[in-house]
Amino acid sequence: MVAALIFVGGSTEMATATMERKRACVTGATGYVGSMLVKSLLEKGYAVNATVRDPENSKKVSHLLNLQVLGDLKLFKADLMEEDSFDDAINGCDFVFHVATSMNFESEDQEGYEVSKTLAEKAAWKFSKENSIDLITIAPGVITGPSLTPEVPGSVSIALSLLTGNEFMVNALKSFQLISGSISLVHVEDVCRAHIFVAENESASGRYICCAVNTCVPELAKFLSERYPPYNVLTDFGDFPANLKSIFSSEKLIKAGFSYNYGMEEMYDDSVEYLRAVRLLAN
Repeated sequence: MVAALIFVGGSTEMATATMERKRACVTGATGYVGSMLVKSLLEKGYAVNATVRDPENSKKVSHLLNLQVLGDLKLFKADLMEEDSFDDAINGCDFVFHVATSMNFESEDQEGYEVSKTLAEKAAWKFSKENSIDLITIAPGVITGPSLTPEVPGSVSIALSLLTGNEFMVNALKSFQLISGSISLVHVEDVCRAHIFVAENESASGRYICCAVNTCVPELAKFLSERYPPYNVLTDFGDFPANLKSIFSSEKLIKAGFSYNYGMEEMYDDSVEYLRAVRLLAN
C-alpha cells in the first residue's frame, strides 16, 4: 500500500486564507493520483500549485495544462532528488498533498518497494514532529479507475491483469497478496476525495487506510469471469491461497464521516471502460 502525505497549514510559512480562496500544493502532479487530485481540488474551488520535474516537457504536462480551464493552476519545477526545490511551490499554501514518489511497478523486488514506502512514512512523521508541522497520512490500496495521464498507471495494469492476460502483472498481483495478505482495492476518485476530506477535517489526525474492498486473486478472478465473460479469465490457480490473511480496514476513515462512492463493480466497470478507450482491452 502506498502512503500519501498531507501537510496541513500551521507552520510559519503556510498562510491560512480567510477571504481569499484556499491554495493547495500537489507534488508529483503529473502522476496518476496527483493529476486526478489536482482536478478534484480545482473543481472544489481551490487554487493549486502543482509540482512537476520538467514544466517544459509538453508530453509530460499536457494533461495538467488541460486542467487550467477549471481554475487557478500553476506549475512549479521540483525534484525529489533536489533539496529545497519544493519551497516556492509550498510557500503560502494552506495544504500540501505530497503524493510524489519514485516507483517502479515492474521491479522484480516488490517487497523492497513496500519497505521503502514504510521507511519514507516513518521519516515524514519524525520530520513533522521535529518541525511542529501538522501531518496526516493516507495509505490507499491498489488504485483503480480512469487516468488523465498519457500512460496507463501501473496500479491499473496490475488490477486489470487478470483481464488483459499480462503475465508479468498477474505475478505482481499475486505478489501483492502474498506480501500484504490480501488484494485491497480503491477507486482513484475515492482516494482523491479522502485526501481532501481529511485535509479539511479539523479533527483529522494520524494515519488513515483508504480501501473500499478486500479480496484475493482466486476470488477476484471468479468475479471478473462472471462480470466480463468475453475475456475468458483464468480461474484455476492451483494451491494459490484463496483466503485472506489480513484485512485493510477503513474503519477510522469511515468513523470520521467519509463514505466510498465506488464498490467492486463500479471500480472495475470504470477501469474496463478506461482500458477499452486506450485500446488495451477489446470492446
